[in-house]
Amino acid sequence: MITSSQNTKLKLVRALQGRAKERREAGAFLAEGVRLIEDALAAGWPFRFVLYGSQLSERGQNLVGRLEGLKVDVEQVDDALIEAVSETETSQGILAVLELPTLSSSTLSSPNFLLIPDQVRDPGNLGTLIRSAAAAGAQAVLIPPETVDAFSPKVVRAGMGAHFRIPVISLGWDEIRSGGGGCSVFMADAEGSTPCWSADFRPPLALIVGGEADGASESARQLADTLVNIPMPGKIESLNAAVAGAILMFEIVRQRNS
Repeated sequence: MITSSQNTKLKLVRALQGRAKERREAGAFLAEGVRLIEDALAAGWPFRFVLYGSQLSERGQNLVGRLEGLKVDVEQVDDALIEAVSETETSQGILAVLELPTLSSSTLSSPNFLLIPDQVRDPGNLGTLIRSAAAAGAQAVLIPPETVDAFSPKVVRAGMGAHFRIPVISLGWDEIRSGGGGCSVFMADAEGSTPCWSADFRPPLALIVGGEADGASESARQLADTLVNIPMPGKIESLNAAVAGAILMFEIVRQRNS
């Protein structure tokens, strides 16, 4: 059992809770809670190690048994220590350090539906957008430089397992341009001249959703072919980025299934 706060595994956990730079240098990220770790296991995601406390639920104990059976490095931690490194309000008593994916634009093969969340700085919104993209059948989420780190603990929690179901790739704008593979680029914009119900979303496309505060960047605007708006009969200027993105992605699904 780990009983020292200076244990190297606990030190790594604390580092991974910090800046994106720490996660990139370590080549790892955190998943906390039974459900997220189950999803990572089901996806065959590479584990570095798992830490757990004595207060696990029966479901959590079964998960630990499965991980041990697969020879994953699993270690019990003093309850006070695992509570101290937990980022959730009510710790489930289990967390995993997982390998950070090393994906590039070459991962994309003949893409026909990509999401580009640009300047999205709220972790909850980005996680929700990634989850919606996975649900809508997008092939990948491309993360530009101005967007919050997609593998921060808060984004991973908000994604609720979507990170294990869809490629999430951090790219520069030049790589995004080359990785689009001839897709038309639509950008959500309240001032856009094309209502989303009138746009043709059936050919291969990439959808840019701008952030909450400043909208999309100039780089995104230069890439966009068509600015689309969501008609709003009510007297509201704009929608939350995650809500707007979900509406547009499922309009893509509706058109393609019609």
